[in-house]
Parts: sequence; structure tokens; C-alpha cells
Amino acid sequence: MRPSIDLQALPFDTDEMLRSLREWIECESPTYDMPAVNRMMDIAMRALAMEGASVERIPGSLGFGDCVRARFPHPAAGSPGILVLCHLDTVHPVGTLSKLPWRVEGDKCYGPGLLDMKGGSFMALSAMRALRELAMNTALPVTFLLTSDEEIGSPSTRMLIESEAQRNRYVLVPEPARRDGGVVTGRYAIARYRLTATGRPSHAGLRLGEGVSAISEIAHQVGVVEGMTNDDCTFSVGVLSGGQWVNCVATTASIEILNMSKTEALLADGRQRLAALTPRRPVATLALEHGVCRPLWTTTEKDLALYETARLIAQDLGFEIPNQYSAGGSDGNFTGALGVPTLDGLGPRGEGPHTLDEHIVISSLAERGRLIAGLLACLT
Repeated sequence: MRPSIDLQALPFDTDEMLRSLREWIECESPTYDMPAVNRMMDIAMRALAMEGASVERIPGSLGFGDCVRARFPHPAAGSPGILVLCHLDTVHPVGTLSKLPWRVEGDKCYGPGLLDMKGGSFMALSAMRALRELAMNTALPVTFLLTSDEEIGSPSTRMLIESEAQRNRYVLVPEPARRDGGVVTGRYAIARYRLTATGRPSHAGLRLGEGVSAISEIAHQVGVVEGMTNDDCTFSVGVLSGGQWVNCVATTASIEILNMSKTEALLADGRQRLAALTPRRPVATLALEHGVCRPLWTTTEKDLALYETARLIAQDLGFEIPNQYSAGGSDGNFTGALGVPTLDGLGPRGEGPHTLDEHIVISSLAERGRLIAGLLACLT
């Protein structure tokens, strides 16, 4: 399949895109800050409504922000079509703009959440706008779903995502492009865990030797856990907490662990290895809690057929998009695991996601916007 339209003729004004996108970036929206996320959803709702979509606000749950579902007018509205799956929460806390302000330097634009993934979400909407400006109809109905908790594994939105995906023929995910400009046709399984150490309290000044520090124990376990990493199954500790008083030997301390595995068998083995951890000192104890999990998305023939369509469109536009089976989770894990043809990594190119160097390559906005527009136009 190739679109019958001239994608180069689509009106992508990069300067105008950046002016509009700036509002999205300067509305900081960390996952755990529900009011902040909802302010971002307000902005997105307005933008979608201005493009003629029928917009629905879906109240958040479990203490997380709202979601937005937008359906664009189409003669076959209500029948299976294309789901554009986005998230508007970020890992950056409110106030990050003071350290990572919106700025343009040559072909790079910086800002918190710009690469992951407000830039891709806005770019996908811009692709829809460009098609509508030239009265180019999509072959299938198009739905946008903007969610609020992807960065922590989508605990409150997984059912919504899966339900919406099952109503559609295809899922397009404008997460950041790979470093080589490629896209994603499969993702590792991911699990999150909390490991808690319990020690024995004592007065750190008067009776230090009578205590057993949970902090010392959990610090030891950090090295053990991360030492289990190999090329096919990785373990990383991203959060460490413990203790309340500096003059007390800490009774409890915990770490949060992210495990990514290339297969379900490796994921199960990783869980067993974590459960088998033993304390360094017999007086201490360890307890493992299993958290949010993203299922393995194994590449299917349908995923590859969707990729091939995208590859040909990109080729016509003058660039290549290699495909890969990727680490790093996304909501595409859910839709791909359901067997709904899914193509991920369609967003702009850039570097530094989740860091204070986060940026996009500006020229890739129009480049990959045309790619998404081509997919929206020709998928049947």
C-alpha cells in the first residue's frame, strides 16, 4: 500500500509547529501530579476540538490524571479504524523548566517531555491537520487516545488502552524514533518490583552495635540485583528509600527495580531470582512485592506488514526506517501483545529522553509527520 496523494505537498510549517508545541512543553505534566496532567489534557482537548474531532474527557482513576479520546469525523465512524496512541505525562517534575527551558539551538529544540513524547503526540495531530487542510480523507476512521500514566507502566489506563485497541484495525504509537531513525515492531516484557529490607532498630549514638541497618542491607542488595543483568534480561534500581531519623539505625529500607526481558521465560526467571535473594545478615529480612507489568510484544506478520507499508512511504519521502525489537516499554506493549497490528517509534528523532538534555531534531517534525500522514491516508 502506498498513499495516492503527494505527501510532500502537505502543509507542515515547522516554525508554526514549534510555536504551538511550546505551550505543550511549558505545561509541565509529571505523572504523579494529577492537576498538572489535567492542565495538559485541557490544552490537548482544545487542540483536538479545533481540528474538528469529537472529544471525550475520561476521568482518571487510582489518583492519576484524566485521559482524552478524540474521534475524527468519517463516513464509516464507529467501524474499526486507526488508533493513534499517545501519552502526555512525563517523568520531569514541575519546575524542570528552570533547568531545561524551551530553547532552539540550530536544528535542535529542547524541553522537558519534548521527545518522550509530547513532540510525537503533537506531530501526529499535525499530520491529521495537514490531511484535513487539503481535504484529504483517511480511508479508515481515526481515533486519538491520550493517556496520563504511561511513564509508570499505565496502571490506571491499561484496560482503557486494550479496550480501544480491540475496536481498531491498526495502532500507531508516536513514541520517539530509534537512534538510527527506525521504528519498533516489538518490545521486551517489563516488570517492576519493590524489595524491602527489615533490620533491627537501635539508638545510633548509644547502642549502634545492637542494631541491624536496613539501609546497609538494601544498599548491599542494589549491587546484587544489578549484577544479575545480562544482554537478554536487565535489572536496574531507580528508587531507593529508607530511614526517618539520622540518630536511629533504620528499621526498613526499600528499592524499586525495573526488569526488562526479551522473553516471557526470562521474565519469569528474573522474578524467581529476585524472590530467591537472601539477606547479608541473618537478622535482616527481605520481602519482594510485584508491581506493574508490561507484556511481551512479539513481532507478528501483521506487524511486519504494517511496517512494510511505512517503510515504502518513508522510502518515497527519501529516508529509511529500519525496524527493531526494542527495549524500553510503551503502551504499544499492550496493543501488540493483543495481536492488533502495531507500529511504534513513529515520533521525531532526538536524544536525551528522561534527562536534562532532552531534545528533538526539528527537521524530523515534518519528515516524520508526513510519514504518519501517509499511514493515516492509505491504511485500509
